[in-house]
Amino acid sequence: MVKIGIVVGSTRPGRKAEAVASWVAEHASGRSDATFEVIDIASFDLPVLDEPVPASMGQYSHAHTKKWAAAIASCDGFVFVTPEYNHSTSGALKNAIDFVYAEWNNKAAGFVSYGSSSGVRAVEHLRGIMAELQIADVRAQVGLSIFTDWEEFTTFKPDPRHDAAVKTMLDQVVAWSTALKTLR
Repeated sequence: MVKIGIVVGSTRPGRKAEAVASWVAEHASGRSDATFEVIDIASFDLPVLDEPVPASMGQYSHAHTKKWAAAIASCDGFVFVTPEYNHSTSGALKNAIDFVYAEWNNKAAGFVSYGSSSGVRAVEHLRGIMAELQIADVRAQVGLSIFTDWEEFTTFKPDPRHDAAVKTMLDQVVAWSTALKTLR
């Protein structure tokens, strides 16, 4: 059975990513084809990238990097929960991604995004990053609007139509993660 990490892609105070990741985890909890773990980048206290050599060298010198690397290495695939800030993903998520390299390779990823334009531009940028990390990103994605999926921009109340999209995205992430596991 594969393990999928649900990555909380924001560290911002008042962030919406925690609620969205919990919602994804709730959908995933009824599945019997994979295990799921929420990985909150905020809990790793990663500074701005401070490793002296490129991540592709695999020579991590800091305890926070080694802890992060172990969390990523333990997963076979990922669901990235990302806000859209200034037409891209959050700086915190990009920074966390950049800390490690081999731990991402030959795994699968899906995306759940949110923002005024449903976070679609954040996912566009993440797809390019995934290619460089040798992560196969799945086609299905979930885009949540801060105008229609939150009450008064604060209380997360996703439209029920997203339930089918989450299931499809999870189906694809699990299938691709299972297939790619044979490469590692």
